[in-house]
Amino acid sequence: MMRLHNLRPRPGSRHRVKRLGCGESSGHGKTSGKGHKGQKARSGGSIRLGFEGGQMPLIRRLPKRGFNNAAFHRNYAIVNLYDLSEFKAGTTINEQLLRESELVRGDFDGIKILGDGELKHALKIEADKFSESAKTKIEKAGGTVTMRDRSAEKPVAVTKDVDRAPTGDEAKPAKRSTLKAKAGAKKKTSRK
Repeated sequence: MMRLHNLRPRPGSRHRVKRLGCGESSGHGKTSGKGHKGQKARSGGSIRLGFEGGQMPLIRRLPKRGFNNAAFHRNYAIVNLYDLSEFKAGTTINEQLLRESELVRGDFDGIKILGDGELKHALKIEADKFSESAKTKIEKAGGTVTMRDRSAEKPVAVTKDVDRAPTGDEAKPAKRSTLKAKAGAKKKTSRK
């Protein structure tokens, strides 16, 4: 019978303490498993990841060519149908409601609804992407699917006065005589 006085740890769960520097007979004596001298034998001595003793590291020796799509990757917040089944019937589900209910958080490029789970009642869902199974399940439950219009949210680029297209008299080509006169004036000033 198990009592407080005869409780024991499971065999193998407790290990003998590794005694370092307690003489050669301890098994880890003298250099304490650090070898003979050198940077790694010193206290606080460590070498950063990828350092090759001053030699050109492998990451810099390898050629870097080609195109990588990682910079253009779009990150979507994923929401499944079983998460949405908690909302009451007829609720309009959008990003604001999902953030308030903490189903999505952080920065993302859009929301994608996946068809994992079942919907028991009709919901109006507004998102950037829907999987085919999610679409069919939402419509089967009597709900509606609305794609978000992100074009209205994008900021309009403000053009500077320098970048604007020439209008009226500016668009007409200058006469050769005026161009030659300007060039002559530049030469005269450079001689002085």
